[in-house]
Amino acid sequence: MAAEALRTDQRISPWGWPLIAVRLTVLLTWLIGCLLLHHLVALFSTPNPIPRLFLRGAGMIAGLRVRTHGKRTDERTFLLSNHVSWLDIPALAGSTGTAFVAHEGLARVTLLRWLCKLNDTVFVARERRTSVAEQVRQVRDALTESGALTIFPEGTTSDGTGTLPFKSSLLSALEGDAGVAVQPVWLDYGTETPAIAWIGEESGLHNALRLLARVRPIHLDVHLLTPLSPDERADRKRMARAAHSAIARARAGQHRTPPVTE
Repeated sequence: MAAEALRTDQRISPWGWPLIAVRLTVLLTWLIGCLLLHHLVALFSTPNPIPRLFLRGAGMIAGLRVRTHGKRTDERTFLLSNHVSWLDIPALAGSTGTAFVAHEGLARVTLLRWLCKLNDTVFVARERRTSVAEQVRQVRDALTESGALTIFPEGTTSDGTGTLPFKSSLLSALEGDAGVAVQPVWLDYGTETPAIAWIGEESGLHNALRLLARVRPIHLDVHLLTPLSPDERADRKRMARAAHSAIARARAGQHRTPPVTE
């Protein structure tokens, strides 16, 4: 991306690069330690909690400070969340223990695919309509194995000031399955949202480096909203509309319940 395409507030200051170097070093050390622990714990525990621990720690190293409002249901849970930044992933994994549904483009990067698979990520190709049935099967299997699975139904990141329309195809996996709770999630970065969001012409790599260069912490409120009712779950399109509306209502009311965890 050409430098002139960046907004002024998207440029990395000269003093930001040393902070990036320090954080990347700490992240690498944390990754190596967690990988060793992951293989040890795998001998005794299934599912393995270490990938979620790694993501939570990675978010903290990047400057993320999460407050969780509400609780994930105790049963198998499908979380439908708005999407602002790559930081959404460590925040949700750390606060709910969820795995994720991700676009198959990530799977083309060998290291990212390997790391995502450790956290039981399901890769899908939304643009290939012929593969929906197989993707629905994968989602059902992942829910059984992980207990919680998150999808970002906007299909991309947004500027956080609104919620893009929700895509509903993968919600077919939940039709007729009353044993899985469907819970909307609103991720709120507050007044810092425009500075955090990954949108426009900015590359993913530049966005990641820019956030790692921040001196100020990044505060995020994770709002686990009320699960959808049986009527709201009648079909996949109704689920998508109901979850979208729940997040929009929370945003409009600036929903502020006392945090459950820090």
